[in-house]
Amino acid sequence: MPLRSSLAAVLVAAIWGINFVVIDLGLGGMPPTLFVALRFVAVLVPAIFLVPRPVARTRDVVLIGCFMSLGQFSLLYTAIALGMPAGIASLVLQAQVALTVVFAALALRERPTSSQLVGVLIGASGLLIVGLGRGAATPAVGFLVTLLAATSWAIGNVIARRAGATVGAGPLSGLSMTVWSALVVPLPLLGLSLILDGPGVVWASLTHLTTAQLLSTAYTAWLASLVGYGIWNTLLARHPASSVVPFTMLVPPVGMLAAWLIEGESPAPLEVVGGVVLLLGVAVTTGVLRRRIFSRAA
Repeated sequence: MPLRSSLAAVLVAAIWGINFVVIDLGLGGMPPTLFVALRFVAVLVPAIFLVPRPVARTRDVVLIGCFMSLGQFSLLYTAIALGMPAGIASLVLQAQVALTVVFAALALRERPTSSQLVGVLIGASGLLIVGLGRGAATPAVGFLVTLLAATSWAIGNVIARRAGATVGAGPLSGLSMTVWSALVVPLPLLGLSLILDGPGVVWASLTHLTTAQLLSTAYTAWLASLVGYGIWNTLLARHPASSVVPFTMLVPPVGMLAAWLIEGESPAPLEVVGGVVLLLGVAVTTGVLRRRIFSRAA
């Protein structure tokens, strides 16, 4: 890719990596499910009036919203609220790459290549190392809930792939799908927060929003979701996916660096080792490592 496009991809990775710390900073005093609902209200308004509806069946848009948005982010926010460190969360969420390969094989009968199988096994080993070697700052329940968030994201990926194949339109627009699938998020999570936290807590949270919560909502909704996906979708439209997608591997390092600089978060040694192994698995699964080896050999 040209240098300008590469820098744009790095910018998106930086936005998405910092996003985890921004979520953590904004969660103070706010129920996580309510905070996710607030985020997606900001995603919807006014974008829903400006972005065209994605070329996909309504059922698929709803399912993608349920797994990619509602499921992934309600679980991620809950995990961080339970004490999951933001930097480690950005790393564990990358398990979605390996999980997507597994679920695509089961649901779509997409036979993984030998390198993908090796990558999945390497990634799973790294995830196991992170889980077993997690420090005292990483609670087991937070780790497991983050893994469930990665699982929800992976299921959403498979549904999106199936939806694109069904309509015969290829990859779906990331921006339009982000906006329109967000319709399924606010009301269910608002209802869940009313049940779990009570009307009094919900009302107090909404009427006493802090500056940190407002800025966090603006960042996650407009920068991470709309600007991030807008740039990302443009890059995918102009360049091969094989040149663009590997830049997502920069998200965990950026997330962990931001967590260290802003929150003083220091991962345990085995978490770092497991993270390196996990990212190696992602590189093998996506074909990045193999392409680098072949390009050097040539």
